Amino acid sequence: MKRRFAIRLLCAAAAVLLIKPIATQADEPSLPAAPKGFDARRDGIEHGKIESVEYDSKATGGKRKMVIYTPPGYSKDVKYPVFYLLHGAGDDETGWQIKGSAEVILDNLYADKKIAPMIVVMPNGFARPAGAPPAGGPGGGNRTAAFEDDLLNNIIPYVESRDSVQTDREHRALAGLSMGAGQTMRIGLKHLDQFGWIAAFSGAAGRGGSFDTLIPDPDALGKLRLFWISSGDKDNYATGPTKALHEFLDEKKVAHIYHVDGGAHEWPVWKNDLYLVSQKLFRDAK
Repeated sequence: MKRRFAIRLLCAAAAVLLIKPIATQADEPSLPAAPKGFDARRDGIEHGKIESVEYDSKATGGKRKMVIYTPPGYSKDVKYPVFYLLHGAGDDETGWQIKGSAEVILDNLYADKKIAPMIVVMPNGFARPAGAPPAGGPGGGNRTAAFEDDLLNNIIPYVESRDSVQTDREHRALAGLSMGAGQTMRIGLKHLDQFGWIAAFSGAAGRGGSFDTLIPDPDALGKLRLFWISSGDKDNYATGPTKALHEFLDEKKVAHIYHVDGGAHEWPVWKNDLYLVSQKLFRDAK
């Protein structure tokens, strides 16, 4: 009798160990910092194409610019997933190209066969509704609402008409840093039918420590293939909004990755985020 009871206890313990836990930083031990030279241009490898393009924006009533990266060996005969990558408040659509070395990081990862082929779109996150006064004036400050309209109704359709891309949520990712992280969460989490992969670097979108408005239905986030939040360990976000969001997600049992990197609110941290996150995108996409 005692032996049978002991066997039952062992079986119960084994069953507990087999339950997959919520993905947090503690469950992601294999997130080493990017190797030295990961953001340095290498000779002798294939390079993708990066270019500035202009498109018509009905959301703002004029022409706007964005930067688009197509991977090495890009072919119109292949349908590619799309990664929309947003800048912070101190930059524009060129931020990730000029300061973030995005195409260099991506080229090097392609050469090392560490990422899936993808198109990366870097739009300008500062948008103002057509006819609105400049930001800061009455009615001119809601840049996220105008950018949301521009992203969903102008940028995405333009990219899908210009390039050979997959058009479902399983093949569309959204990420950003600081201001762009807030935009990523306010737009991406509201439109889970549009984005299957979401990553926020050094930013959060909760007000007064509450995330109930941002995430009214935590169970709906189960649709996401990736929900990544991160910050530098010397950044106020690490001990403030990002950590608070991580704790909220843990409490609601929402699967996510919470990554704390070495550094402050600065480009070395965000470059490392791009290096890590891009390797996780579009893996086993249906």
